[in-house]
Amino acid sequence: MARNRKLVPEATKALDQLKAEVASSIGVPLKPGYNGDLTAKQAGSIGGYMVKRMIQDYENRVAGK
Repeated sequence: MARNRKLVPEATKALDQLKAEVASSIGVPLKPGYNGDLTAKQAGSIGGYMVKRMIQDYENRVAGK
């Protein structure tokens, strides 16, 4: 059984904002709520860029210490 729970539930709004920013920057039309009309390629691009950006942010924070 898949569990789609976030480790930090308080991060939901920040993740949604990041998703919207990434979708906008790569030109994918993302609307609030259900986005089942996106292709797998579009959805994968959004997720991939989100992960890339989160890793960059983490590396910048670690390097800044």
